[in-house]
Amino acid sequence: MFTKILIANRGEIACRIARTCKRLGISTVAVYSDADKDALHVRMADEAVRIGPPPVKDSYLSIEAVIAAARETGAQAIHPGYGLLSEKEAFARAVIDAGLAFIGPPLEALAAFGDKIKAREVAKSVGVEPPPGTEGPIAADDLELARREAERIGLPLLVKAAGGGGGIGMQIVEDMAKLERAITACSDRGKQAFGDPRVYLERYLAAPKHIEVQVLCDGQGGAVALGERECSVQRRHQKIVEESPSAAQFFLGELGEARRDELFDRALRVVKRAGYVGAGTVEFVASSEGDIFFLEVNARLQVEHCVTEMVTGIDLVEQQIRIAAGDRIGSDVIGAKREGHSIEARIYAEDPAKRFAPQPGRIEKLTWPEPAMDLRVETGVAEGLEVTPFYDPLLAKIVAWGRTRDEAIKRLDGALAATTLELVGPAGPAATNIAFLRRVLASDAFTTGRYDTHFAEALAKEKR
Repeated sequence: MFTKILIANRGEIACRIARTCKRLGISTVAVYSDADKDALHVRMADEAVRIGPPPVKDSYLSIEAVIAAARETGAQAIHPGYGLLSEKEAFARAVIDAGLAFIGPPLEALAAFGDKIKAREVAKSVGVEPPPGTEGPIAADDLELARREAERIGLPLLVKAAGGGGGIGMQIVEDMAKLERAITACSDRGKQAFGDPRVYLERYLAAPKHIEVQVLCDGQGGAVALGERECSVQRRHQKIVEESPSAAQFFLGELGEARRDELFDRALRVVKRAGYVGAGTVEFVASSEGDIFFLEVNARLQVEHCVTEMVTGIDLVEQQIRIAAGDRIGSDVIGAKREGHSIEARIYAEDPAKRFAPQPGRIEKLTWPEPAMDLRVETGVAEGLEVTPFYDPLLAKIVAWGRTRDEAIKRLDGALAATTLELVGPAGPAATNIAFLRRVLASDAFTTGRYDTHFAEALAKEKR
């Protein structure tokens, strides 16, 4: 087991990793930009190293600065968390070349799943079909090819950045006249965010549900699917409420468990083909008719991993660390049973009434509900700290568990009601999405499980 780990991240996930390390007796090293010098993740770590100015490209995305911090502090391994450098093959290679352990998948798996076109090829090679789409990338200036492929696939379709993730670099096209603009926009966004201007086209499902499977794989061939998560409450293609198990109708009734087992089998076939090791998530999209297609593999820990932990009792960060240290997946994990229902709500400094626009400011007052066995508060902020415009405005996640779905909804709603978060921006009081999250939980669409990926944005537009 490692004795010192550097956490190459910030915010709530850095705090989350630090807590597990502390429980395991592992020393932690935090890294921070000038904007985060007083941040909660810095306070929680045993050591902290400044890695640059506020812009993310000059600090948290600086591979050289992160590796230098690990060498300076004598860390044996680096945990990348999610986002930032977590799925960058170049970063994992630099970690390994520095003689350190990368707490993540092998380079080959990162290469396969970091490119969404290659990921589609891997899935198809084991009989797991993605939505119909292009077989290869499309250059932004090859409009003739783009039009031919669009006509073959049919409208509506999605233009997607090949190196994308987290909903970045995606655009729906419902009119062929708007194809060129969408390709240019997604190509530019992909180049800016991922250094990759390539795009591809994929059939767009009109009322989809977003279902994902949590997997764990060790370096000795052991693999397990730990259940599915429903992640269809989204805005701008990014999730804000997640639950496990899914409430989708096609998972209910006599055939529900058989369909679940089939989905788990598909997920494991995909990751095994790529030689995956560690924790990962295989994402699927389901049509309104219940047909399920492969979407992508997130080769890292997911923001919403906590709901799986709540229904299985398994600490996924601990499993990541143990697998990276060479351990096999234990029989307690392989045989873990899923019990009850868990729902997570992401609290953001954003205004749902203004198309979920970020709301930077100072946290003047903050009170969280009391954590308990059936309630977790995962946060990276504290009273008096600034929510800066430099980073993602995620403030916290509140995760509730119940014996039934209804019980979990009530527990989560009560926790949100007990939360006080006063944010003051440059022009006065700034918004959070707490009240909107409670609207989501109270809506008929959510309580009946009959919601899709358009639900949240439609709800935000409704007059109250």
